[in-house]
Amino acid sequence: MTTAVKNERLDKRFDKWDIDGDGLIEKANLEGEARRILTAFDETATSPRGHAVLEAFRDMYEHLAERAGVGAGGSLDRQQFLDVIEAEVFQGGDAGFGRVVRPTIQAILDLCDTDGDGEINRAEFTRWLDAVGVDRSQADSAFRAMDLNGNGTLTVEELVAAVKAYHFGTLDVELLG
Repeated sequence: MTTAVKNERLDKRFDKWDIDGDGLIEKANLEGEARRILTAFDETATSPRGHAVLEAFRDMYEHLAERAGVGAGGSLDRQQFLDVIEAEVFQGGDAGFGRVVRPTIQAILDLCDTDGDGEINRAEFTRWLDAVGVDRSQADSAFRAMDLNGNGTLTVEELVAAVKAYHFGTLDVELLG
């Protein structure tokens, strides 16, 4: 992975979450992302699964904002976002991805897991991609690339590894939106 690829992908994530284009990410921006995902799944924010997704995005934001020194109610500018992700996620390795990203992925997996088996099958995965606005034509190849054990389903561990691979430049499918 090059720093340029990592920063390009983080810039893209920042731009996607900075919905109003004001150059800042606030908790409301991540709440909005969660609500878009819930809408795509016809899920309410008050249902147990909907509430879990909303809280996971809030918690992720609050963790990053606290670590960036702006507080849970503050705003992150682009540089603060890049710096805190570098410190909390990339320098933290697997533990950093697990601490910051995994809870959100787990909540989304639980939302997508319509058959309740604890994993995401190909159809559930395709629906996730639709929900976060990823080109559906990537679904089959992405699913195969992420299904590390080849069993036809994706676990939270495989999904966290996929998000990590995306940010390290070895996979081209965004999963968090």
